[in-house]
Amino acid sequence: MASRSSTPAPAVAPAPPDVRQRLLDTAADLFYREGVRAIGIDLIIERAQVAKTSLYRHFRTKDDLVAAFLAREDETFWAQWDEVVKRHAQDAPAELDALLQWIGQRVARPGYRGCPQLNVAAEFADPEHPARRIAAAHKREQQRRFAALCKRLGARKPDLLAAQLSMLVDGAFTSGSLLLGEAAGKALRAAGAALAAASLK
Repeated sequence: MASRSSTPAPAVAPAPPDVRQRLLDTAADLFYREGVRAIGIDLIIERAQVAKTSLYRHFRTKDDLVAAFLAREDETFWAQWDEVVKRHAQDAPAELDALLQWIGQRVARPGYRGCPQLNVAAEFADPEHPARRIAAAHKREQQRRFAALCKRLGARKPDLLAAQLSMLVDGAFTSGSLLLGEAAGKALRAAGAALAAASLK
């Protein structure tokens, strides 16, 4: 019986990169480094090397692109938050300490320019702007998560402690890299522990 010849399979051309992903990656980098208002659609198109029609096929307006950027940042942030807290599910004080340590590390990383949601909210005063709505929802979720943690800590007024922790964290996001740098995590952990201890008295 004749053996089959081993003919190599034809080369398969690599799939073209996802245009939507490329646009979003490019816009996210520019928006975060330079601010949303400073970046025009034409620059995003140029940097992403796509046609203008391609952008509008995926994002009807610049506002839609900004909202997609924030939505992705939101998803990434909460995934990382969940990764931190799952290691301390049975130990509320350790969970709070780990969260504040992680946030301190975020603030101290090279190129950090603050919380994307706070940055965008500062640029858009209209509460009905789609990006501002996403930013507001992000902050409500942050406080909701802190409130659940504060109840597990046994705080007398968990909602108040949650608001205090949210303000502490947002302050770190806003100015921690300027004022504290690598010391941000240590300061956050100490302040968080002090707030938690005071809430139990």
